[in-house]
Amino acid sequence: MHEGPSDVVSPLPANDLRRFREGRHFGLYEWLGCHLDEDGARFAVWAPGARSVSVIGEWNLWRPGVDPLRRSAGGIWHGWVEGVASGTQYKYRLEGAGGGTGDKTDPFATWAQEAPETASVAWTPAHDWGDREWLEARAASSPLAAPVAVYEVHLGSWRRGDGGELLSYCELASRLTEYVAAAGFTHVELLPVMEHPFYASWGYQVTGFFAPSSRWGTPEDFMFLVDTLHGAGIGVILDWVPSHFPDDGHGLSYFDGTHLFEPPDPREQRQPDWGTLRFDYARPEVRSFLLSSAAWWIDRYHADGIRVDAVASMIYLDYSRVDGEWRPNRYGGRENLEAVELLRDLNEGLHERFPGVLTLAEESTAWPGVTGPVPQGGLGFDLKWDMGWMHDTLEYFQVDPFFRPGSHDKLTFRMMYAGSERFCLALSHDEVVHGKRSLLAKMPGDAWQRAANLRLLLAYQWTLPGAKLLFMGGEIGQEREWSHDRELDWGALDGPWGGGILAWLRLLGALYRDLPALHRRDYSAEGFRWAVVDDRQQSVFAYLRFGADDDPPVLVVLNATPVVREGYEVPVPEDGPWEVIANSDAEEHGGSGAGTAGEVGVEEGRVRLTLPPLGALVLVGRGA
Repeated sequence: MHEGPSDVVSPLPANDLRRFREGRHFGLYEWLGCHLDEDGARFAVWAPGARSVSVIGEWNLWRPGVDPLRRSAGGIWHGWVEGVASGTQYKYRLEGAGGGTGDKTDPFATWAQEAPETASVAWTPAHDWGDREWLEARAASSPLAAPVAVYEVHLGSWRRGDGGELLSYCELASRLTEYVAAAGFTHVELLPVMEHPFYASWGYQVTGFFAPSSRWGTPEDFMFLVDTLHGAGIGVILDWVPSHFPDDGHGLSYFDGTHLFEPPDPREQRQPDWGTLRFDYARPEVRSFLLSSAAWWIDRYHADGIRVDAVASMIYLDYSRVDGEWRPNRYGGRENLEAVELLRDLNEGLHERFPGVLTLAEESTAWPGVTGPVPQGGLGFDLKWDMGWMHDTLEYFQVDPFFRPGSHDKLTFRMMYAGSERFCLALSHDEVVHGKRSLLAKMPGDAWQRAANLRLLLAYQWTLPGAKLLFMGGEIGQEREWSHDRELDWGALDGPWGGGILAWLRLLGALYRDLPALHRRDYSAEGFRWAVVDDRQQSVFAYLRFGADDDPPVLVVLNATPVVREGYEVPVPEDGPWEVIANSDAEEHGGSGAGTAGEVGVEEGRVRLTLPPLGALVLVGRGA
């Protein structure tokens, strides 16, 4: 090792070191990790429990001790190493306080070898971005005042090559962008692209919190994918996993010979559901590591939002634990106070640094104020997945229509609590795996009825208040469960129903985008009113959506039985005509062609409609 010009007493300036140790640093990637220059690289790694640290790699034939690092304030080891070039593989050799040694990948590595290999790669991600106007518009926007319709994607199984091989970020870019734009989605949400050794974890067992997975190409290739999506007006949300990490020997576990990233108490280390390790949120430096990871993807990869996975497992000390496997907080409660602090800092910090960016929480309990402002005691997220809506809705639609009167409340109950949070209505990947069946396969009846039920479900989802999220495959009526080992069953589009289902979703997407009444007041009680809520016997539901005062109102009528209902009366607030602008039973959507079409007059405050079987009608008020 040679003394380079960047060598200082500590690699972090005093203010940065202080924020790191307080758990409030969002930019550690500027200082820690591998930073290349013309003659070599500057390395810095946090390992306070280590007795010695050296960098091993291709340039020194992986020999420990040749390029040792110096210890500085805060337990950070750093130094400048000559001969390190872009693309060079490396690791850290750490000697623990007890004398044991281990080779670890760089927690701040920006790229990694493709699994099953585990070395970090010296790399400075760079891309000639073409999305300046997109970012400027995002910063000036109010994202929750606009439509949010998310297509959830697992890159390894959306499309594959002719031989079943994984496609690269670049190969996926134009295909995914064109498809998503045509389908009417406003965003894609990518299952974690951060480096993960176990492909079957779908990306949720992350070892590289700053590295896009090398399975699909280089960091620049991933930047190209994001840039391409932005060029078509599609936002990019990334799944991010601060709740746990795998115990692979080359990763974060027992990093410096101590329990550095995981809690020291054995009762608290494991996440029992997934066989992984929990982060130690009580350690400020760990919180700074996680905050910096989230900011990195927005700063350097221009992501438009992050969806935080498994929030409930973070904020409850007793999550999936029995007595004796957890310790109460200092007030005797079950809340993980440090995890709550992390999430509040995360949301406030990201919104301050990156205006217009969205944060979403997968939070499965009734924790109050997930989307509430931090100064008022909330967690500060923009949106929360509505898990209750998802469970109730899927349970309802799996019931035979003959018995649906007994489940009527499962569709009406949601509006009792809809104003408690800003919700995202999510039908995610978790609902189409592990024996749960695909969305189409959940539907009862013969093939025609199952397709009609799915179109009805999508109409219900797309016209209710709230953001929308649909996992890939649902929009084409895929029959088989999703599998990460194969691409979607695109042949479904050539079958009798898949093309019609996709055409219906495209129409819903256009209506959601173009009709302010369907999105402008998605998170306000003023944007929704029941027109028919209690017709349990006929399983009919009708509701009105409102935008601003001068926006035409929208009426949605759902008939959840396979019976055509003629002369069905629905109360409406306007005297002028209403026009049917969408019918899920239209022949172009694979339906029978039943149902009212065109303009409908109002008599004594009501419209008389013919309701299609297992169908939805969408009407717009045209005024007096």
